[in-house]
Amino acid sequence: MKALVYLGPGQKVLEERPMPEISTATDAIVKVTRTTICGTDLHILKGDVPTCTPGRILGHEGVGIVEQTGDAVTQFKKGDHVLISCISSCGKCEYCRKGMYSHCTTGGWILGNTIDGTQAEYVRIPHADTSLYPIPQGADEEALVMLSDILPTGFECGVLNGKVQPGGSVAIVGAGPVGLAALLTAQFYSPAEIIMIDLDDHRLEVAKQFGATKTVSGSGEAAAQQVMALTEGRGVDAAIEAVGIPATFQVCQDIVAPGGTIANVGVHGAKVDLHLERLWSQNIAITTRLVDTVTTPMLLKTVQSGKINPKQLITHRFGLDQILEAYETFGNAAGTQALKVIIEAHA
Repeated sequence: MKALVYLGPGQKVLEERPMPEISTATDAIVKVTRTTICGTDLHILKGDVPTCTPGRILGHEGVGIVEQTGDAVTQFKKGDHVLISCISSCGKCEYCRKGMYSHCTTGGWILGNTIDGTQAEYVRIPHADTSLYPIPQGADEEALVMLSDILPTGFECGVLNGKVQPGGSVAIVGAGPVGLAALLTAQFYSPAEIIMIDLDDHRLEVAKQFGATKTVSGSGEAAAQQVMALTEGRGVDAAIEAVGIPATFQVCQDIVAPGGTIANVGVHGAKVDLHLERLWSQNIAITTRLVDTVTTPMLLKTVQSGKINPKQLITHRFGLDQILEAYETFGNAAGTQALKVIIEAHA
């Protein structure tokens, strides 16, 4: 089969790989119909994720068709159309019992990280019964690729951890796909103000279309000053960091209101300064999280009902044989105006 393989920082290749095989009775082999590229894949290529070693097939998102199941799989059978979760969960360990699937002792974020992932024609899914979701008949499978990772990530790590409330104020630092996913799902809670911050004017225009009440074009201290001016010097109740670099976390520290929450979503590959000399007395909370995908069933229902349309995030489409071009397009989003790309393997 064809697969996109990580060779080390800055290096990747599309090559032929052996078909995956069932290794435990709880596994399933899924024929990937559509997958995508995540900002985390770019972090891997930068060398920010040392757990992902050279030779790994990348990718942790997608939809597909069950090709084969292990003897212990009871919820799925050959031919079923499924959503692949970016998080694999056994459903039985102490962390899974707490709903912290990202910390599953035999799962978590392993696809495209410590085991081969979804940017291939076929993928092995461990703990298939609790790591796959049946796709409702008639559902738009292309749109559902967004539910593998970015929609639950924006919702759980940003909106829920940020304690977004009706009538509150929210600032989302970073208008990339995850930041926009947080924007879409923050509106479940009817905040009075959602301010989107980014350097890319095109993405800010998209954010307005998605429901942002105000936008700030800029970075660093200048962006923080604009937010403080928009909030009459108070700051925001929820500051959602959706980039993963020191400068954007600094902005969140500068704009969070007393009693507010900084919700970190971004993947950080470098140390960040925490200014407790200013924040110690401000009654703020700082949250971190790797998505658990506990909200995926609920999000599936909201998409099915038309409450949100994650297909809005898709800007480009490629075949699997064009995946290197897809990476170039996604990695140069400022020039290509890319948000999420769809890669068709067996569509």
